[in-house]
Amino acid sequence: MHDYSRPLGDAVKRARGKLNLTQNEVADLADVDVRTVLNIENYKGNPKMEVLYPLVRALKIDAREIFNPEIRRESPALRQLRVMIEECSEEEAAAIIPVFQSVLTALRDKNALPIE
Repeated sequence: MHDYSRPLGDAVKRARGKLNLTQNEVADLADVDVRTVLNIENYKGNPKMEVLYPLVRALKIDAREIFNPEIRRESPALRQLRVMIEECSEEEAAAIIPVFQSVLTALRDKNALPIE
């Protein structure tokens, strides 16, 4: 069985720091006891889904950071892009797709031009 306490604790610490939140503020946002946040950050927590789900959502943690810790190697720009996309409504995503495709095409065409 895998031990997810270290990737979970690291992900919570990182996200809390990035959002500049105290452990008390995180506990309030996720509606959990502050000792739960402390235990998780100290790799002593093994939270149930009722705790894990609101905590991950409140801190906007990509769950893959916990269950696939190798994702930390992904660039910050790609991580930010994924978070932004996941926060989009269906209508927003549909509107962004053609813009995204156009920008990618322009960037890739630009990169394909020979340097003079």
